[in-house]
Amino acid sequence: MSFSGEIKEELSKINNLSNKKSVLAETIGYLITNNITLIKNKIKYATENEYNINRLNKLLTNLNIDYSIELQGKTYNITFKKQKIDMICYVQDNIEINEEEIKKIDNQEIIKSIVRGAFLGGGSINNPNNQYHLEVILSTKKNAEFIGKLLKEFNIQSKTLQRKKAFSIYIKEADEISKYLALIGASKSVLNFEEIRVERDTRNNINRLVNCETANLTKTINAAVKQIEAINYLKKTKKIDELSKNLKEIAILRIENPDASLVELGKMLQEPIGKSGVNHRLKKIVEIAEEKGKI
Repeated sequence: MSFSGEIKEELSKINNLSNKKSVLAETIGYLITNNITLIKNKIKYATENEYNINRLNKLLTNLNIDYSIELQGKTYNITFKKQKIDMICYVQDNIEINEEEIKKIDNQEIIKSIVRGAFLGGGSINNPNNQYHLEVILSTKKNAEFIGKLLKEFNIQSKTLQRKKAFSIYIKEADEISKYLALIGASKSVLNFEEIRVERDTRNNINRLVNCETANLTKTINAAVKQIEAINYLKKTKKIDELSKNLKEIAILRIENPDASLVELGKMLQEPIGKSGVNHRLKKIVEIAEEKGKI
């Protein structure tokens, strides 16, 4: 089962059906998604997710709304008559939220139920192992902006995206997704999400460290190769004896110890010096070789 499916399975089992106001609010969340179609005096909700349809089935039954369900291919369709509900308006072929009525509600649990219903009705989330992306597709811009405002009230940042015939709110930040899942009551899924997130972040950090170490190793090897080429050129052209005592000493050590680090080379000198001192001398040797004709 997909990560979205697991979340919707969990949400479909939330036991709040004794609260009529919460049930109505969650139903309204379904109604403002893009999976709703108005056909004359009827409302049709379509989905391929059995948990979506099972939950809406329970909500409508609880509200004493008659409905019919049919399966067309892989799509479940649940159809029922238009309902007069103060918190929504019928605008042409869409259902829009009535913000004036929503503003009268002074109950966070009811507001959370609207957000939960919208996710069940039109939401999805990518597998967090691959990408952090949560999206809810709403039927109109007004509905998308409304859900965005509700999320902002709970300190959850989202963005709005216009699609061909719909609008969506989406979240790409892991922290915000985690807060969103907690808001709609998917507590088990929050723990699962955070566990995956920790594993993914740890894996990414390890990869970054390995890549960094590999890059540094490559840089060190390339520098050593260049140094040895320069020293061999000076030996071949018999110009190595023209080097100062200090440069000649480090040049011989580098040739004899091609795999040694700068720190190790520094300790081999008659008068040991640090890494930066060794690096300075070797750079000087390369510069001299280049001045004398090394390509």
